Amino acid sequence: MARRYTQIRRAQNQAETRRRIVTAAVDLHATLGPVRTSISAVAERAGVQRHTVYAHFPTERDLGLACSAMAIERDPLPDERAWLAVSAGEERLRVGLDALYRWYARNENLMTCVLRDAEFDTVTQELVDLRMGQRFKAYERMLLGPSATNRAMRAALVLAMKFATWRTLARDEGLSLKAAVDLMACAVRCAGQ
Repeated sequence: MARRYTQIRRAQNQAETRRRIVTAAVDLHATLGPVRTSISAVAERAGVQRHTVYAHFPTERDLGLACSAMAIERDPLPDERAWLAVSAGEERLRVGLDALYRWYARNENLMTCVLRDAEFDTVTQELVDLRMGQRFKAYERMLLGPSATNRAMRAALVLAMKFATWRTLARDEGLSLKAAVDLMACAVRCAGQ
């Protein structure tokens, strides 16, 4: 019985160490970005040795997968299925953009650093595509509905859903959430005319 208890305890310790490493890395990614986050900094922040980080995450991609999973688990992307309760059209578009922009506001630091690094780092870009790509395609289908074949409308919606668009409107130009949503909903609607 003592051996089984020791094995269980060891597994719990390993899981806790892994969690500390991932938490440290996510926190550093939100301040420095994935590319500027060193394994030494992750180890120091997690209270472990570098070799312990590598023992749990042999590659940069392994650590990135764990970090992106934790970030999405902490604050999941908006669930487009909730938008079905709103009739299709401009009102659903407003509800969807509102939910997405609120998520951006809560995750601004992390998104700023990660998307900056994704511009030139293939691993970061792969992880962004993996965690967000299919979800944003689902947003397009849900928010455009039958208008999905209208290229101008689709282009306007893609622009409206970009983090950079939200950041420009909300941070650089100081628009309120409602004003940013109204502006982009109007742009998408106008693109369809």
